[in-house]
Formats: sequence, C-alpha cells, structure tokens
Amino acid sequence: MNIGFLGAGPGVAALHLPTVKRLGDAFRVAHIADGGSGRARALAEPVGARWSSGNQELLADPDVDAVAICTPPSGHERQILAAVAAGKRAIFCEKPLAVTREAAAAVVSACREAGVVLMVGANHAHDPGWTQARDVLEQHGQPLQSIAVTLALPPNGRYHQAVYDGGPFPSPSRGRPDTGDPAVAAGIVQQLLTGLAIHDLPAIRHFAPVLERIEYARFVPPFGYAVGFKASGISVQLVLTMLPAGPDSLWRMTFSTADLRLDLDYPPPFVHAGSGAVTVHYGDGSTTRLPQSPQDGYEAEWQLFGQMMAGTCPVDYGQILADALYPVDVADAVFATMSAGVNP
Repeated sequence: MNIGFLGAGPGVAALHLPTVKRLGDAFRVAHIADGGSGRARALAEPVGARWSSGNQELLADPDVDAVAICTPPSGHERQILAAVAAGKRAIFCEKPLAVTREAAAAVVSACREAGVVLMVGANHAHDPGWTQARDVLEQHGQPLQSIAVTLALPPNGRYHQAVYDGGPFPSPSRGRPDTGDPAVAAGIVQQLLTGLAIHDLPAIRHFAPVLERIEYARFVPPFGYAVGFKASGISVQLVLTMLPAGPDSLWRMTFSTADLRLDLDYPPPFVHAGSGAVTVHYGDGSTTRLPQSPQDGYEAEWQLFGQMMAGTCPVDYGQILADALYPVDVADAVFATMSAGVNP
C-alpha cells in the first residue's frame, strides 16, 4: 500500500517512518509533503519517495493510495475532507482527529459515506500493554473506583509551541502568557488535554464513558495541569508536570478497585522500546508483573491500519467518533470550569 505523509516533523521522522520500515512490504512511502519547512526532501530521498510542500501535489498524486495526516490539529478537518474528495482509499490521522465536536462528526461522516478507511494514530490505545491491562481488569470483575494518569515529561519545545502558537496568548518573544488570567490558564490546559491527555482518554472512556462533572481543574506552573472529574461513577485524575531538566520521564496509568491496583507504565515518548509494562498489586500484598511485548503501540496501530485497508478488519466508525468526542467534551468542560473561576 502506497502511503503519502502530510507532515515532515519529528513524529514522522522518529516514529512513523521507522515503524513503516519495520513492517516490511506492507507499506511503501510514496510521497512526503511538508508545510513549507523544506524537511520533506531530507525524509523522502532515503526512502525513494517524492517530496513537495503543501497539500495539493500529494493529494493529486495517483501513486498515493492512503494519506497519513501528521500536521497540527487545526488542519485535520480540512485535510481529511480534502483527502476524501481526492478519492484516497484510506486516511491515517494523528490524534486528535478534530478539535471540535462538529469537526469530528463531519470527518467521520464523510469517511463513512465514501467508504474511506479511517484510522486515528492513538498509539497508547493500540499498545499491547493496554490490551493486557484491560483484560486483567475485565477478568477481575470488580468495579473500578478510580483511574489516574500521572505524566512527567522533560521539557519539549513542541508542547510549548503548541500553546504559544495555538492559542490566543502572547508568544515567547512577547513574554510568557499571563496564567493568572483564568481564561488564559484555561486555554493552556484545554490544549494540553487535547494534545497530551488525549493519549489515554480513550482508555479511560472504555471504563468511564459518561462524563458527569469536573471536580477540579488547575494550571500547574511552570507548565502542567491537575484535573479531576467523575465519569460513570469513577473518580478520574489527570496530572501533568514538565520536568525542569533531565531525560527521565514517567507516563503511568493507575486503575484501582477495592482489592487491586494495576499500574501501566508506558515507554518515554519518541522511542521504540516495546509495549507498556503492566504491574498488578493485589490486596493480599502480592505483586505480578506481566511480560512486556517487543511490539509497541506505533507498530500495532499501523498493522491494524493495514488490516483495515486489506478488508480483513472492519472500520468501527462509531468507536472512532466516540473516542474523538470524549477528549473534546472533557477539555471543553475543563475550560468552562476554569474560565468561570469556580474551582473548589
């Protein structure tokens, strides 16, 4: 299957191109387009692909069967609809699928009506570690009491750029955003939720699909958030902090019942280090660590994409839409809570 990549940033270079290469003959990179940076040529030449800038040349390329959209979220709706209109057979779109409910509904509807395969690049949702964790919790049979996502990352310029360039805030050259302004702080947290928490919100939705209320939501300086909400009777906590220095990171989901705690630790971002690691702590004091898979979520999602294009696995448009709407609803509710200044 011939793939055209819209986007030539670090995600394409460090994640998707190496993954496609590992999958051998399943995919061929036919075309890479950048947004004007000039990076496409450097990525395309080693794999024998064409390169261009902008969207038009790639979408008009008859050698491109499927389009991988790895661009900023604000352009996803427009690019998906353009790919459908161009007659492409399949679309792989990096998360988030869309940033509004209306956009999510529009792109899913367009793909469904045209019979276009649609895949959202949510690597945590396809990680074998998540599959193990989900199976353990479902087989255990006890209701979940809480879910927590603890996220500590080294400084990463792309997160800062997403906030400064993507929101109605001053850029770094004009000073730091005034996070004392509730609306500014709320906008930053909203963007962080749809850019980072979105990795794990589909897993949370699996167990806690009905959002009930936001219990607290705060911007955490210098760059992070603390959010708590209730969904389907389960307490959910999302915490992010940006580490001041050093390469260490922590990306952990914790699921708790009355007599069990399960920790799912994902590898650091932008590395291929196998699946997440699952550790189960039982009420009697015993601990079980499940074997990790050498396959990571990036490889698993591209394998599934290939199966959907081959027709051996159906496209679940309903689940795609539900997984896209849930983060938007959480982020919008957090923004409303913080903007109103009603945090306890």
